[in-house]
Amino acid sequence: MSEESSFRLYRGDGSTIGERGARLPPFEKHSELDDPAFYVAEKGLRDAVNVALALGQPLLVTGEPGTGKTQLAASIAYELDLSAPLVFHTKTTSTAKDLFYRYDALRHFHDAQFGKESPSVEDYLESEPLGLAILLPMDPEEAAAHLPAHLGNNAPARSVVLIDERDKAPRDLSNDVLNEIESLSFSVKETGRSFSADQSQRPILVLTSNSEKNLPDAFLRRCVFYHISFPDRERLKEIVQRRLRFDSAFTPEMLDSAIRQFEEIRSLALKKKPATAEFLAWVRILERMWLDVYDLKPGEKEALAFTYAVLAKSKEDKDLIERNL
Repeated sequence: MSEESSFRLYRGDGSTIGERGARLPPFEKHSELDDPAFYVAEKGLRDAVNVALALGQPLLVTGEPGTGKTQLAASIAYELDLSAPLVFHTKTTSTAKDLFYRYDALRHFHDAQFGKESPSVEDYLESEPLGLAILLPMDPEEAAAHLPAHLGNNAPARSVVLIDERDKAPRDLSNDVLNEIESLSFSVKETGRSFSADQSQRPILVLTSNSEKNLPDAFLRRCVFYHISFPDRERLKEIVQRRLRFDSAFTPEMLDSAIRQFEEIRSLALKKKPATAEFLAWVRILERMWLDVYDLKPGEKEALAFTYAVLAKSKEDKDLIERNL
C-alpha cells in the first residue's frame, strides 16, 4: 500500500478497505510526544523549577494552551527519579477539600439505608492528589489504610503534584489551601482525623493556569511564577527535533518550511491561534504525507488544505488560513 493510500483509509463513498485489497493497520502511537524524556524546557523555566525546589514553594506556570505547561510536571518527576505526577484536574465546582480527599456521601447514604449494616464512613473516603502527597511520606502502617492498594505498600517518598488549569476553579480555592500546603497537613471533617507529613518530604507542587489574573495576591506571594512564552523559530525547531522522529524522506528543509508557514498562520487574525501541541501534530501529518508546504507537487495543494484541520478549530479560522496561504 502506498503512503498516500495508507493515509487515506476512509473515502466516504461506501467502498470498503477490503475491496481495495488492504486492511486497517494497527494504530501507531508516537510515544515520544508524551515521553517526559523528550520534554524541552527553556532556560528561564529550568531556573524557575530549581528556585521552587530550593524554597519548597509551589510553582505557578502560565502560558497559552498547548505550550507544555501540563507536561512540565511529568518532566520534573522523570528527571528527579520520582513516580508519575499525582494530577488534579480542576473543575469550576472544585473546592479546597477536593484537593485532599473526596467523600461519597450519596453512596454512603444509599448503603446505610438499603445495604450494609452500619457502614464505616472511612469506606466512602478517597484520597485526592494533595492528600496522597501528604500521606505517602508518612509511616506506611499509619497511612496504608488511606492509600489506594497500589500505593499502600510503597516506602515513604516525595511526590510531584500537578493542579491543572487552576484558573477554572473559584478564586478563593487557592487561599483556602495555603495553610495546608505550608503545614503539610489536612483534616477529614467526616472522621475528625488529621494527617501531617514530614517537612523534609515536601511535595513538589506545580499549578498551571492560562492566566494569573484570577488568582489572589496572597497566594501569588507564596508561589514561584513563570510564564511560558510561545517559542520562537529556533526553539520550535529544537522542540520538534527532540520530540519527533522523522522518516528520512522528510528533510530538514521540509521542516524549516513547515515552521515558516506555521509562523505565518499564527500571524493571521485567528480566533484561536494554534499552539505547540497542534504544531507537533501538524508536522507529524506533513511527514506522513511527505508534504513540503512551499514546494507542492501537482495535486498536493488540496492535500495540504485538509491538514489545516489540525491547526484550525473553527470554520472561520480554517477558511482564513486557506485564503491567505
